[in-house]
Amino acid sequence: MQKEEQVSFLAEKIRQADAVLIGGGSGLSSAAGYNHYHWLPYMEECLQDFKEWYGLKSPFDGFYYCYSSPEQQWAYYARYIQSMWDAPTGQPYYDLRDIVAEKEVFVLTTNIDMQFERIFQKERICDYQGNSGYVQCSQPCHDQIYSNVEMIRRMNENIRELRVTSELLPRCNECGKIMVPWVRDDTFLEGKDWREGVRRYENFLKKYLMNGTDKNVVLLELGVGEMTPSIIKLPFWEMTYKNEKVFYACLNQKKSSTPEHIKDKGIYIAGDLAETLRDLKENIAGKEM
Repeated sequence: MQKEEQVSFLAEKIRQADAVLIGGGSGLSSAAGYNHYHWLPYMEECLQDFKEWYGLKSPFDGFYYCYSSPEQQWAYYARYIQSMWDAPTGQPYYDLRDIVAEKEVFVLTTNIDMQFERIFQKERICDYQGNSGYVQCSQPCHDQIYSNVEMIRRMNENIRELRVTSELLPRCNECGKIMVPWVRDDTFLEGKDWREGVRRYENFLKKYLMNGTDKNVVLLELGVGEMTPSIIKLPFWEMTYKNEKVFYACLNQKKSSTPEHIKDKGIYIAGDLAETLRDLKENIAGKEM
């Protein structure tokens, strides 16, 4: 099928669906102009001085860079996270919201940039790799995450020579250790907030894919790469294979092919993801008029 036919075919599958499970990867934010693995204009403008001084190859390169001091590290964290707080909601996210507006929907995402939280309620999201809008104790010594919006703002107002002052470093109220962003690394807190997100995801699966349900479900995989296939891609393949009424759709920049065991129950649409979502939204809206 040509791309136009593929989009029309998927639009019909979504119209027929009782529920849509979205698997959101970094490619979706890249389509919105917020690429964390390569420099695009928005992030580059926000982080230009850090990029030049440290020779950073991408925004994430700076996130995991080995800085000489916590004051340097948190200066970068603060600027990077502020850029995510300030970033306008990407048009692909608005289009996605409209595509599934009439459906029961849940989002499983590896993105940390808070874009999904702009368009869906927290109860419909599982932030599997964390969320850059929160901090946690670096040990972690206790099970709690904290919104960082105010501390990030204060630090950004006081960055001097790519550092923040020691007094502004966020410290744990319980043990005094420096806090870190609630983003997947070797100290990541899989505590009550993370478990609650996973529980919401599992409850959605139980309602629409398990317990002998007779629901039509579309698994909509958007911009998912190969770094962590065990979180979204492989489970989506397995659920498609095991459930007769599940249809799998993979939308991504690069061309790929449906695995042999689900080739009759899935579709791959390659190309500009922002363009594909726009066309999909227009197709669904046009048929409903």
